[in-house]
Formats: sequence, structure tokens, C-alpha cells
Amino acid sequence: MLRSLKTTASCIALAFALSNVAMAADHMTMVPASAPSAPSSSAPVVNTNQQTTAANAKVADNNQDQTAEKRKQITAEAIAAVGETRNALKALDEGKKDDALAALEKTTGKLELILARDPQLVLAPTNVNEVTTSVIADTDKVRQFRREAQRLLDSGEVQAARHLLQGLASETVIRVTSIPLGTYPDAIKQAAKLIDDGKQDDAKKVLQTALNTLVVTDTIIPLPVAATQDMLKDAQQLAEKKDRSVDENKKLSDLLTASRSQLEYAEALGYGTRQDFKDLYAQLDGIKAKTSDGKSGTGFFSSITDSLSGLLQRSSQTVATDQPAPASAAPHAPAKTNAN
Repeated sequence: MLRSLKTTASCIALAFALSNVAMAADHMTMVPASAPSAPSSSAPVVNTNQQTTAANAKVADNNQDQTAEKRKQITAEAIAAVGETRNALKALDEGKKDDALAALEKTTGKLELILARDPQLVLAPTNVNEVTTSVIADTDKVRQFRREAQRLLDSGEVQAARHLLQGLASETVIRVTSIPLGTYPDAIKQAAKLIDDGKQDDAKKVLQTALNTLVVTDTIIPLPVAATQDMLKDAQQLAEKKDRSVDENKKLSDLLTASRSQLEYAEALGYGTRQDFKDLYAQLDGIKAKTSDGKSGTGFFSSITDSLSGLLQRSSQTVATDQPAPASAAPHAPAKTNAN
């Protein structure tokens, strides 16, 4: 028993040693602390070479563009509807029945306006934010943590393994909070009727439930996969160029090497299956062979481009859950994104 407690405590400490979490507005980064020592390796630390850094900067810009596009979908009416729902709940807490009904009337009006504009709309966005998580550890260290987590799982120490793995990610999550238009308007009408019937407590429960079941949709973008995709676009342009200079040949080689490194990092973090990466490595090796010694041509990247697009589409999953609405329904300022 004592040994088990010691092991659990040490593994939790190991997980916290991996990174300190720094949060600012809707942005989160993983900042390295005193990570445990890993076996020596010649593998490069991620995000230190010029090609990868440049690719990550482009990925960060693309993610912010996606966030901005989703933020444009927010309507003032949807934000106001959530705000008036809260006002109604507050009025009921204060025993102000008429104020509550007035707020719910405004809520209904806002929702009707949204549906009048687009009767087929299912979700009305009220808030968008962006969170980027980057664990600062090389591929070997990530593999080390995975092996330790597997050992803990095999010995039944699930919670210790969970603490160890929870920070192992390199991704941007674009989170959209929306009103479910299929159920929210009915809840508002039900609450108004309950108030009219003198059942204020029941009305408060209905309104609180409505606020607690706004739909939160997460779009997850794995950074190493996106960075690889961006670097290979640059590599393709060089590969198709005849009579490349020495510097251009070196840049092409560096891009392909950096792409391999990012794919290995993505595999270590679990953003795909073993077969996914086995195919990608083979396709990358084929490109290297076709472009060695200054050779050029077209069509070299067709297979790997399709494979990467499929992997990114599967990894960039959209997950919808019912969660409480954010404390403020107002849209956030554009999120800062860590490119590391």
C-alpha cells in the first residue's frame, strides 16, 4: 500500500514537472519546467529548426484566421438572448416576477429574429475562443512518458497514468459556444408559463438547465500535422523547380527532414495510427529519392498530400458537448496563439 502511494505521488510529481500551465484570456500554453531526464538521443528537439519554426508561425496564423471566421458567425441577438436569460434568472432570485417575464419576452424576440433570418439554423453561436496547448518536450521524452504511463496502466494505477498523460498535446482547440435552437426557445416559453402559474422555483430550474446545456463545439487542430502539411507545400514548389541552386537543394532537404521530425512527433503524441505514419514515412522517403541530386518533377507529392489531408481531417475532429455557458456571453478578443 505504502509503495503504491509513493509510486502514485512520484508519477503525479513527474507529470507536473513536465510543464507549468500559464493561462491568459482564452489562450493556454504549456511552459517547460524541470522535466525528468530522458535517454540521450541525437533526435532534434521539436520546433528549434528554422523550417519548423516558420511552418508553426504559418499554422498559428491559419488557426487565428479560422477562429476569426467562426467569430463572424456570432450574432448580437444570440448574445443578447443568453444575457436576457440570465437577467430573468436574476430577477426571479430577487422575487421580481414582472422583470423576469420582461426579460424572457426579450429573449424570445431575439430567438425569433435569429430563426426568421435562417429557419434551418440549428446552433446560434454566442462565443468563440481559441486555446493552444504546446508541451515543450522532444519526441524521445514524449515516448518516455508514454512508456511510463503504460506501465502504470498495466499495474492498475489509472489515476497516476492520467496525470502523466494529460499535458501531452500539441494542438489548437477552437471552441464555439452556441444556443441549441431546437430546444432553447421551448425552454424559455416553458419558463414563462411556469412564472405565470406562480411556479417561480420550477421556472428557475428550467432556465438554469437551459443555460447549462448550451452546446460547446471543439475543433481540434494537431499542430505537428498542420506544420508538416505547410512545410511540404514549400517543398513541393522547390521539387518542381528545374536547375535548383545549391541553397535551394539544401532548403528542400531541410524541409523534408523537418517534415519527418514533425511526423515522428505527431506519432508520439498519438495524432494518428501506426499505419498512418508508416504510409507517410514511406511516401516521404519516396519523395527524397525522387528529388535527390537535384532531380525535379511533378506529381511527387500527390500521395502524401492526400494522406496528410485525411490524417488532418480525422485528427481535426469536431466534438460537441453540452456545457454551461461562459460567464460572459460577449465575444472574446482575438486569441493569441503560441506557435511553439
